[in-house]
Amino acid sequence: MTFFSTLRSGHPARRTLTSAALAALLGAAAACSSSSAPTPQTSANAQQTIVFATDGLGGEGQATTAAIAGFEKQYPNIKVQVFNLASSASDQLTQLQQRFQAGTGLDVVDADVTWTPQFAAAGYVQDLSGAGFDTSAYFPGQLASAQYTGKLYAVPWIINAEGVYYRTDLVKTAPATPDALVADAKAALASDKSLKEGFAWEGAKYEGSVCALVDFLGGFGGKLDLANLNTAANQQALQFMYETIHKDGITPQAATAWQESDVQSAWESGQTAFALNWPYEYASSEKIAALKSDTAWIPFPSATGSAATALGGHNLMVAAKSAHTAADLEFIKYLTSASVEVSRAESAGDPPSVKSAYTPALYAAAPYYQAEQAVFAASTARPSSPVYQQISEVLQTMISTVLAGQAAPSAALSSAQAQIQQIPGYSASS
Repeated sequence: MTFFSTLRSGHPARRTLTSAALAALLGAAAACSSSSAPTPQTSANAQQTIVFATDGLGGEGQATTAAIAGFEKQYPNIKVQVFNLASSASDQLTQLQQRFQAGTGLDVVDADVTWTPQFAAAGYVQDLSGAGFDTSAYFPGQLASAQYTGKLYAVPWIINAEGVYYRTDLVKTAPATPDALVADAKAALASDKSLKEGFAWEGAKYEGSVCALVDFLGGFGGKLDLANLNTAANQQALQFMYETIHKDGITPQAATAWQESDVQSAWESGQTAFALNWPYEYASSEKIAALKSDTAWIPFPSATGSAATALGGHNLMVAAKSAHTAADLEFIKYLTSASVEVSRAESAGDPPSVKSAYTPALYAAAPYYQAEQAVFAASTARPSSPVYQQISEVLQTMISTVLAGQAAPSAALSSAQAQIQQIPGYSASS
C-alpha cells in the first residue's frame, strides 16, 4: 500500500464491542457521513458480507487470504470480500477516493500511513476514538499517523520504517554520528576495492527522497516542521546529503536518480558498505549467503542522540458510510491481534504494528525482528495534512535542487516553506 516495497499461535481470544463503544462509533459514522441521515447498521451477529479494500501479491496476498479464512471461521456469520487495489500507491488513492465519493462499496480500508488526514478531513472514514483500541499497544510514530486533530481515524496494522543497513564484516561497530558513518564508509572503500560506493541511498525526485530526508534530519536534530523549515539543523542535514555525493565521494552521482530498488540492488550485489532501506531488505539479505551473517540495521545515527526514522506502512480504517461497523471493527481487531500479526510476520515478512507481537517465538522464527525494534521505536511520521501530496511535491523539488547544486540548503528550505504556505487548503495547525 505504501509507495515502496514492503516485507512481511492459536486463535486470539474473541473480542466484542461494548454497547457504549458501538453507540459511539455509530454516532461518529453519522457525523462523518456526507448524508444527513445515519447509515442503518447491521449487528455483528447477523449474516453479512463486508468489503475489504487492500492490495498484496505473493506472500502478502496469501497472508491476507489466510487471515480472512481464520476470521470467517471464528465469525461464521461474517464473510469478507476483497476489493483488490492496484499496485501503485497513486492508483490506489484514486480508486479509494472514487469509491468514497460514490458512497458505496467499501467497509474496511487498508490505507497508506500518509492518507489519514486527507480521508478524515473529507469525512470518508469513521472516528474510531471510542472503539476501545488500546493506543499504548502501538509504536508511537505509527500511532501518530493514525490520528488527525487529536482523534483516532485508523488502526496501525503493518509498520515500516527506514534505517541504515551496514556490513559487519566491513564495519565492526555501528556508527554513532553522521560523521562516523562517513568515516566508516571511506575506510570501507579504502580497505575493500570491490566496493563501488560507501553509502547507497535514494535521491530521485519522488516520495522516497522525502523519507530519506526525514532520516537525515534526525541525524542532526532537525525535523519537518512546515512552519519552521529553515533551521540550522535542517540546513546541516541537506548539506550532508549533498556532501556524501559531491564532497565525501561515498555516494555516487547516480543516486540522485535512485529509488529503493536501486539501493536494494547496490546492497544485495555487495557493492556498498552502507545502505538506507526498509525492513524487507533484512529478510531479503537473509537469503544471500554473502550477507546472511554480516547484516546489521540501525536508525540513521544521530549526533544529538535522538534518531528519527521515516515511517511507512499500512493502517486500517472504517468507511464512513459502512453499514457494517460492528463487523468491521471485529475484523480489524482480529487482523491486529498479536497472534495473527505474528503469523503474518513469519509467513510474509510484514513487521507487526503491535509491540506485544515482538516475542521470543517471533525471534526464533525470524531473528532479525529483534534488531528491527530499535528502528521502529524511532519511527517518525511525515507531516500530517489533508494536502500532503502537494506538500511532498514541494519537498521533493527542494531536495532535488540542493542535490543538483542549484540552491544552497538555506535558500531551498526558505523557498519550500513559502511555497507550502501558499498551497490551497494548507494549515500549519493540521
